[in-house]
Amino acid sequence: MSNRMKVFYALAIAVAVATVGFSSSMLWAAMHGRDLSSAAGRKSGGEPANVYYEIFVRSFYDTNGDGIGDLNGVTAKLDYLQSLGVSGIWLMPINPSPSYHGYDVTDYYGIQPQYGTMADFQNLLKEAHKRGIRVIMDLVLNHTSNRHPWFQRASGGSAPYRDWYVWADSGTDVNAVSAAGGPAWHAALGDSYLGVFSESMPDLNYDNPEVRREMTNVGRFWLKQGVDGFRLDAAKHIYDNLQTDDNLPETVQKNLAWWDAFRQGLDQVNPEAYVVGEVWDNSFAGMAPYLEAFDAVFDFPLAGTLIDSVKNEQSANIGDTLSKVYALYQKESGGKFVDAPFLSNHDQDRVMSQLDGNPNHMKMAAALLLTLPGEPFIYYGEEIGMRGQKPDEQIREPMRWNEKWDAPGETAWERPALNSDPQVSVEAEQKDPDSLLHTYQMLIRWRKQVEALRDGAIRDYPADGGPISAYVRASAQQTVLVAHNLSGTQQTVSLDPNLPDRFAQVLLASQDGVVLQGGRLTLPPYSTAVLQ
Repeated sequence: MSNRMKVFYALAIAVAVATVGFSSSMLWAAMHGRDLSSAAGRKSGGEPANVYYEIFVRSFYDTNGDGIGDLNGVTAKLDYLQSLGVSGIWLMPINPSPSYHGYDVTDYYGIQPQYGTMADFQNLLKEAHKRGIRVIMDLVLNHTSNRHPWFQRASGGSAPYRDWYVWADSGTDVNAVSAAGGPAWHAALGDSYLGVFSESMPDLNYDNPEVRREMTNVGRFWLKQGVDGFRLDAAKHIYDNLQTDDNLPETVQKNLAWWDAFRQGLDQVNPEAYVVGEVWDNSFAGMAPYLEAFDAVFDFPLAGTLIDSVKNEQSANIGDTLSKVYALYQKESGGKFVDAPFLSNHDQDRVMSQLDGNPNHMKMAAALLLTLPGEPFIYYGEEIGMRGQKPDEQIREPMRWNEKWDAPGETAWERPALNSDPQVSVEAEQKDPDSLLHTYQMLIRWRKQVEALRDGAIRDYPADGGPISAYVRASAQQTVLVAHNLSGTQQTVSLDPNLPDRFAQVLLASQDGVVLQGGRLTLPPYSTAVLQ
């Protein structure tokens, strides 16, 4: 991590600590590894899914030959997902929508016809649950499509839907910049309406009780169908509409008031539903308040830190940073929380592209992600090293199952531009024991085998620094040391004999050549070891 990034995170944590009013004893406990929280806890109860896998249905697998992925395609690949080791999947929007991506919904109670039917979805749920795989779905509640019947009636002035959206009045600055960076207001039949993300996505008016009631009903409807929870799109933008609104206390509190009410509505159907929010913020302090309403928020600051760390082959002091941040999360969540770490998603350049195609760096990024606390998320194709760079279509290219891109089942709505290499495919990597796919399978298997990796808290370890990233993971029953050599040269690390935890045995190693002897740990290039 660069000095600039270290200062940034130190300031973010300091501000957060001051904001929430830590006691000195709580901060000391966090810094010194006290188990203030289990990073895999859940306010709503139930077993953690452990590892989630994000799926863009359109790009995943095509079972009817129309070139578009479908729900039956996801069902067809559940055995693959089970072999990978994931125990939860997140489906990007599956509601009817005029766009390829689906983030502008026209019917919250329906299935995108190109993806199949409600019966297909019910079958997917049944088959996933048979395999112990939970299913959460994207819920896009901040805005609708401008083709939604509600907006069509509202733009024509029809009651009651007129007040379901936000319209400019005589005092509105219609040239204001939205929180997303573009125009906030868009013209329609002589009026202007609020659309934070685009003209085609008019924002709903959450000051209207009818809107709140309807969107709560949407969530309840899908829980009744059998989904296990939701990924909430644009969760901070219910009231965070303009650049000037960003992270204002009153804006955050209005957002939280809505999400608390929404959660209470869900609890009436399934109190164990898992809810993870997209709170896109560059600081831990900005994300922390949302743990009051959600089980988890995606860890955007950590994602950048992990990628920078492996790219620069330098430790990012992860154990020290996260132990402090988790103390903050513990306070904000009211007792329990679950982190949601990831490397990239459908809105960001893919990890392999960010790492300039370096397979060793990609393996180390996976090793960091999958040995950290929480329930990590993997973006489809990440496990085989698919590339992707803006524009968005190239970040969401078809999943590569076969060495031939036009083989049966391969989706063809977008011809691969960055993923034409036949070796970057499930078929090719299943045959290669040293492939990235096998690395992901191994690391996920470690999480299942080692309780401390799956459920433990995290704290720093003195050996951390330079090309060595080292941290302790500790659960109620087990304590382990995780050590990564991020560099291309062999490294030898001296373990501290004066600490209470004496690590004397190599429990797991990512490759041959890991040796622990006389309190000294030797790590080959680009390797990971777990000690007990």
